[in-house]
Amino acid sequence: MILEHLGKRPTIHESAYVAPNATICGDVTIGANTRIMFGAQLIAESNPIVIGDNCIVLENAVIRGAQASNVSIGDNCLIGPNSHLVSCMLENNVFIATGASIFHRALIKEGAEVQINGVVHLKTVFPKNGVLPIGWVAVGDPMQKFPSSEHDKIWAIQKEANFPNLVYGIKEREELSSVNKKLCIIMSERLLSHKEDEIIE
Repeated sequence: MILEHLGKRPTIHESAYVAPNATICGDVTIGANTRIMFGAQLIAESNPIVIGDNCIVLENAVIRGAQASNVSIGDNCLIGPNSHLVSCMLENNVFIATGASIFHRALIKEGAEVQINGVVHLKTVFPKNGVLPIGWVAVGDPMQKFPSSEHDKIWAIQKEANFPNLVYGIKEREELSSVNKKLCIIMSERLLSHKEDEIIE
């Protein structure tokens, strides 16, 4: 499904393929010979999404241009099934495996590989030709890698990135229940903009 969002329509190269049940919404640019496969969701909500040439976006991947920043994906990148990318940048020749998550303002440099269920946290700078092992977490600039069991070490680096402020505009840390209520109100307002989306095809 191709949708116009906030007056902006996708631009899809004539040589690209978009599966019939993929969703391309808003200010999305898809390059030459790129393939967007079944169930993939590309949603340019608050910021644009640009995908280069010869990219593969596999089944049920979600790519969102959220408020934190745009999404930029270089040439020859593979985005694995069930992966999640939001407001991040991938340089050329990057491999994102099944179930991996790349968060807001992360930068994945050329030739890097994020293996199955890997997590690249917000504002992380992932080095050229670097590899994140299966299920591990990358965090920080310079990047450090940890198994998911080392939560305290991950949080010691990640806390200063202030996820609630970057993603939801919640500047002060509060009790979790209060934060959750606020973020749902904020997101409800943002997502309401989709009510006026127009199906193009």
